[in-house]
Amino acid sequence: MRMPHPQISHPVVVWDGSEELECVSVIPEAPNVASFCFQSPSGAVFSYVPGQFLTLELPVPGGPLYRTYTISSSPSRPMSISVTVKAQEGSLGTRWMLDNLRPGVRIRASAPAGSFSSQLHPADKYLFISAGSGITPMMSMTTWMFDLGRPADVVFVNCARRPSEIIFRQRLEHMASRFPEIDLKFVVEETDRFLPWTGYQGTFNQLMLGLMAQDYLEREVFCCGPEPFMQAVREALTGLGFDMSRYHQESFHAPVPEVAEDPVEGDVVPDAAAMAEVAFALSGVTQPCAETDTILATARNAGLNIPSGCTFGVCGTCKIRKISGQVHMVHNGGITDEDVEAGYVLACCSHPIGQVEVEA
Repeated sequence: MRMPHPQISHPVVVWDGSEELECVSVIPEAPNVASFCFQSPSGAVFSYVPGQFLTLELPVPGGPLYRTYTISSSPSRPMSISVTVKAQEGSLGTRWMLDNLRPGVRIRASAPAGSFSSQLHPADKYLFISAGSGITPMMSMTTWMFDLGRPADVVFVNCARRPSEIIFRQRLEHMASRFPEIDLKFVVEETDRFLPWTGYQGTFNQLMLGLMAQDYLEREVFCCGPEPFMQAVREALTGLGFDMSRYHQESFHAPVPEVAEDPVEGDVVPDAAAMAEVAFALSGVTQPCAETDTILATARNAGLNIPSGCTFGVCGTCKIRKISGQVHMVHNGGITDEDVEAGYVLACCSHPIGQVEVEA
């Protein structure tokens, strides 16, 4: 009897951001839209939850530029990782990628991060609502469900300017053709001259929502797109009596300012008239500043470069360790409670109170 060959096990190495990513393919998706697929040169695999993002370090002229993009691939396919980007008018980083990033080029990136994921909010029914390139986290989450072979009940709504600008349309239609649990609803503002359109047309509104998902009150909602679009979705759901604790959104734009709450007892609020001082331990530089200045702004005034992305506490790119002193930090989800307990702060939204020393 012939014995089977013994299986040789190799340790699985997970990419953690310490190794550069190598671009292996560039796939055009729509006008000014492309997907960039990366692999680890060492063969490390990628581990993340669908819906998370990467922060890329782009070597644009004049110095590195940090830009945050949601991962459009699924962790069920761990040998590569992809982001899908859309160049808007005035884009600097995304335009550089479209013009210069080709197979073989290597760039640095931070490990996947973020908490916008259906895996963190398990439900039997979901409603994914997106516009433009906001479709990327929805694509990642839907592909994950598809690859598992048992997708949840998902109503997938995507809004685009015209049919030719719907990103991932063919791939989504393929998945929906295999699983009736994935229900696609596309909305366009205008039609293409040579491409007839028989679906929804106009601006997404309450009436469309009621037609697309009559049971929307029973669904966990995930929304991603330009801030005016997400605001319109929030207002539509609120007006229909939706439980907004089941609403989740992803955005790398500054959140809408809210009326400040009364300070928590014991919380130290920065004083515009008070001076502070930040010591950057690794650089050996000490820089005076006002308490209302952020650590990130103080570093830049001192000629130091702390990597940063969104600059308002969402992406977590500027996370650094605080060695001593006190800061006032109001973030938007870019740092975990565990990191805070370990002494880390976000430089972009941390204000030094008195003398502060950081590891930078």
